[in-house]
Amino acid sequence: MAQPMVYKGRPVVRDGNKLYFGEPQNPFMVVLTVLQNVNDVPSRILVQLQNTDPALAFSNEKIVKEAERKNLFDAFEIGSLWLEKQLAE
Repeated sequence: MAQPMVYKGRPVVRDGNKLYFGEPQNPFMVVLTVLQNVNDVPSRILVQLQNTDPALAFSNEKIVKEAERKNLFDAFEIGSLWLEKQLAE
């Protein structure tokens, strides 16, 4: 069985063009959406810090923060910072 992907100690799950970073049982997680690829390398990534409360499933309040980055490293870094800060509060 393949080892699950992990970044900074938190799980990463891929579903199509989306990467989910963090544990769904926590109050927040990061969703990375690849918007554009150049030579099969992500070149435009939407980063969202999302509230995992099921009551907010179809609400604009679900998205806490949002940004766009040009590579996966920068996308994971900003997402990781947001997630750590939000979970610490």
